[in-house]
Amino acid sequence: MIPRRPLPRVLLVLFGLIALAHLGIQLLGPDAWSRPTQVLLVPALALVLIAASDRPRGRLLGLALVALVFSWLGDTAPALASGDTAFLLMVGFFLVAQVVYVAAFWPHRARSALYRRRALLVPYAGFVAALVWLCAPHTGGLLVPVLLYGLVLGLMAVLATGLNPWVAAGGALFLVSDALIALRAFAPGWDLPQGGFWVMGTYIAAQTLIVLGLLAHARPRIERAGAAA
Repeated sequence: MIPRRPLPRVLLVLFGLIALAHLGIQLLGPDAWSRPTQVLLVPALALVLIAASDRPRGRLLGLALVALVFSWLGDTAPALASGDTAFLLMVGFFLVAQVVYVAAFWPHRARSALYRRRALLVPYAGFVAALVWLCAPHTGGLLVPVLLYGLVLGLMAVLATGLNPWVAAGGALFLVSDALIALRAFAPGWDLPQGGFWVMGTYIAAQTLIVLGLLAHARPRIERAGAAA
């Protein structure tokens, strides 16, 4: 799963240092450094993906890069607004990111929980249903976008089971991370202590596992292309 080439390994270490710094700031402050470190997270991870793969990267890794771009916009654009507008910007960009991940994982659906081990659909569906039940009464005019995002996010997490355990774990953690955001926004009684730390910790782990899992999935094709060259 860890990239074999020196450059992506160095970039992965750099990403890890940024992630640790951001999580440390979430716990200890100063809050003024939280946004700059968050802005650097996804670009650093995208550089790992780019350095660990050669052109042409293929559909799967290409779409993963697009999903990372929209994830980065979801991380950064809300800072330009406030209130419901900021929340809708975040949900909108992350919704596009999840749709792109769904498109990336869709060709592998025959190996996912949609077709195999269908008992796994129960906890995924139950988790999304419980989240909607807790949040829906407090969403007001945001109910429709929140419901849409929850459904697409759940589909992404289920489809992620069709690739490998790393991508599946990343999809599940993405579900957890966004559930924590929804609970903080609409059901604060369910918010965890140090909620920002847990949101970002699960988010960082989710994106990292997805990227490294996709690189592992694509490695045989990358190695064949390198041998042919």
